[in-house]
Order: sequence, then structure tokens, then C-alpha cells
Amino acid sequence: MEDFESLLLSSRTAVERWVKARISDYADAEDILQETYLAAFQGFSGLRNVDSFLPWILGIARRKCADWYRARAAGKVVLTENLPERAAPAPEDSAVEETMVLLPERDRMMLRLFYQQMLSQKDIARQLQIPQGTVKSRMNAARTRFRAAYPYPPKGGTHMKQTEEMRLPNVLPEYSITWKNEPAFSVVCEEMTGWFIVPHLGEKLLWGMYDLPSRKLDVSYEMAVIGPASVHGLDGVAIRAKVLPSPSAPKDGDPIKDAVAASTGGQEEWLFIAQEKDGYTRFLSAEHTEGGVRTLTTFLDGDAFMDNWGFGEENRGMPIHLSPQGKIERKGAVIQASAEGCADVAERCELRMNGHVYDTVCVMDLGMYEEGMISEQYLDRDGHTVLWRRFNRDDWAMDRYEKKWSELLPDNEQLTLNGQRYVHWYDCLCLR
Repeated sequence: MEDFESLLLSSRTAVERWVKARISDYADAEDILQETYLAAFQGFSGLRNVDSFLPWILGIARRKCADWYRARAAGKVVLTENLPERAAPAPEDSAVEETMVLLPERDRMMLRLFYQQMLSQKDIARQLQIPQGTVKSRMNAARTRFRAAYPYPPKGGTHMKQTEEMRLPNVLPEYSITWKNEPAFSVVCEEMTGWFIVPHLGEKLLWGMYDLPSRKLDVSYEMAVIGPASVHGLDGVAIRAKVLPSPSAPKDGDPIKDAVAASTGGQEEWLFIAQEKDGYTRFLSAEHTEGGVRTLTTFLDGDAFMDNWGFGEENRGMPIHLSPQGKIERKGAVIQASAEGCADVAERCELRMNGHVYDTVCVMDLGMYEEGMISEQYLDRDGHTVLWRRFNRDDWAMDRYEKKWSELLPDNEQLTLNGQRYVHWYDCLCLR
């Protein structure tokens, strides 16, 4: 069984990420993994082609996950891609079941099999003994009737504008931030980390990066959720990120040039598949074209994916329910924290920009996303980013820039974290 052991060793990370992406309870996920490995060991002698070991063992894991969902199906609530999750029961949650009661029995069955029991359309077809094309048409009809009967609009739908009507300013508007002596509020932020878009059908967004102190727009992105998608049997949505022409490209020697290059990856367009599930948002895949060759990287591809797109243990993702945890103490420009590598809702503040006043909370990331950086994310009560700001530790990447950031950008705002200096690098502005 040496072949089995070596094949399992090379595939184990992918199998664990796949199972933990489907099963939110990590203790149950570990049990399912052990059952999967045992079943694979027992059935390995029947595998004709060892090159197909990974899809073969993922098939076993899929069946074990389906068994787990079927065993826990009774009394569960069905969620569709348009229904936001909540930390506690809300009117929308009860409305889900009330809407389900209004639907024909066949619609209820299709929605529960797909969203609750997490069966693929192929599995549903096999279980109901009907063609897969019939499953697809019935599922689309059930979704349509659910949306028509559901009493609440999709989150963000009432204020969404068409991207063609929006324009990012070429120069970052002046803004002011006033810290309020009031408790910070909790917020539900469903945005994808680093890309600001909510992974729900119909969502669109423009966002751009602004150099400081020049305040000029260096690069911007037109984001849109373009439809449902699936990767490795996990359902999500496809997101297109198109790089828009910049009024003026960063020049050599400008520190922002590296940030722009890292953001675009040298591409004119990215295509992501993303998912919101169990109170987390996560990327499932990223696709780009280089030299005429299309490259797809998924969450099963190890460090090639995790180093760029993965977040949390086994790509669990980023939590959408954000509440103050007391990890960060901030007084003006002075920040105290137990250590770098944490994030928290820090303060409540009033953000004024372009004649608008936003009641926001500032979510601070102290080196969790990237060592040696601080980010400030100003979220309104709808959980949308109004402004995002990045600060670099004074000695960040000195081997590349050969100067401290206080020397490179001496006029930019500064913060101190546990006595260390951080310098404001650039801002991101979002329009919906």
C-alpha cells in the first residue's frame, strides 16, 4: 500500500480544503475526512488508473458530505444566493420559510436538495431519476418563483447604480475623519477581501487606487458579478474584474507603481469564482491570461492559490459578522495592540467627503493580511467600504526601496503601533 500512502500524502491538502469548504463544523469535517480516507483505503485496489486518484478520492468525499447533509436536513433553513446571512434571527430569516410555504411542493424540494443538502444537479437527477437538464430547468423556475415571492430585496439592490453612469474622480477628494466618543456598532460586511465586491448576483462596483501625496488615480477596476458558477463541485458566483485605463500611469521610481503592478498582476482582466457560506466569504478560483495562455488556479492548488487568494485555515475565508473585540486600543494616531497579526473593529467615526457625511466604523488590520502593514477600512452601516487606507511600517521592504517610508513619503500621515512608526502609502475609493 505504499502507492496509496504516497498518493494520499500528495492529495491530502486538497481533500481537506474541499471538505472544510463544504462542512462548516470543523469537528464533523475531521470525522468525514477520516471516513473518506478509510473508504479510499478499502477501495484503492479497485482504482484502475492512479493518475485519477485525486478526482476519485474527492468523489468519495462528496458522497460522505452528502450523507452528512442528509442526516441533518430536518428543520434546516434554505438560503439562496440573494439572501444575506445574519448573526441572529432577523425578519428576513423567518421570511425565508414563510416564502417556502408559498411555493409548490416541487419547488420546495428542488431548493432544499440543492441549497440545504448541497447536492449537485447531477446527484439530484440521479436521486429523482430525471434528466439533468430537467433538474436545471426546474431549479431555475424554483429560484424565479422564490425571488418573486420573497418580501425583501437583495441586499444592496435598492441603491445599486449602473457602472456606466459612475465615474471615479481623477483626483481623490479631500476628506476628514472625526473619531466619535460613541460605541462602535457591529456590521455585516459581505465584501471580498481586497476587491470590495459582494458575491451576490447583480452586484456591480467601481474602485480605484490613489497615490499619496499626489492624490491622483493610478488604477481602477470595474467589478461585476456575471452569473452563478461552480468549481470542484462548490457553488458560487463568477466575478469579472476589468482594469480600466488610467489617466496617467505611475512613473519609474514612484513607490505606487509596485502596488499597482501587484494589484493588476499585469493583466487587463481577472475572472474569479467566489462564495459566501456559513458566515464567511472566500475565493474558490482565479483565472487570468498571460501571453495568450489562460491560467486557472483553484483553492485545491496549494500555495500557488493560498499565497494570493486564500484566507483563513484551509481557505475558510473572512468572517462577515464584525463586532468590536477589544483587541485594538486607538487614541488618535497612537495604536496599542497585544501583537501584530490581528484585526478588529477599532472605532466609530464620522467620514466627510464630497459633501456627504458617513457614519462609519473603522476596521483595522494590523499585519494579518500582510506583515508590516496596517489597513483602515471605513464601513457604513450597510457593511460597504467607503474608504480604505494603507500604511507601511517604516522599515517595510527596505531591501527593495532602500529607504524608510518616512524618507520616501515624508509629507504623508503617520501612525504608531506599539511604538513603531507607520507611514500612509495609498487610498482606495469605492463607488456603488
